[in-house]
Amino acid sequence: MRAKPEYRDRDDTEVAVLDALADRREEGMTVFELRSRTEENIDRIEDALAALKADGLIEVEDNGERTVILPGEGVVGESKPDEAESILDQIRKRLPL
Repeated sequence: MRAKPEYRDRDDTEVAVLDALADRREEGMTVFELRSRTEENIDRIEDALAALKADGLIEVEDNGERTVILPGEGVVGESKPDEAESILDQIRKRLPL
């Protein structure tokens, strides 16, 4: 799974966090799980989480035993890119102009 295209123009760490959360959208992930999944340092992850939380793109749940981060409703897109779109078109979208 991946974050929807409208959320992919954010900071690379934010997109990596959203993509990681999309893979585990039901159970969520801890900060340490996100760190191992995104391979970013903890400071960058914390900054990304703060920005995503401020924009309402993630939810944080504390169940007493652990705190997990979940993607916000409507943030997760389809499991694979639009097949009608060529690989070259997908690359062009990701390159900064």
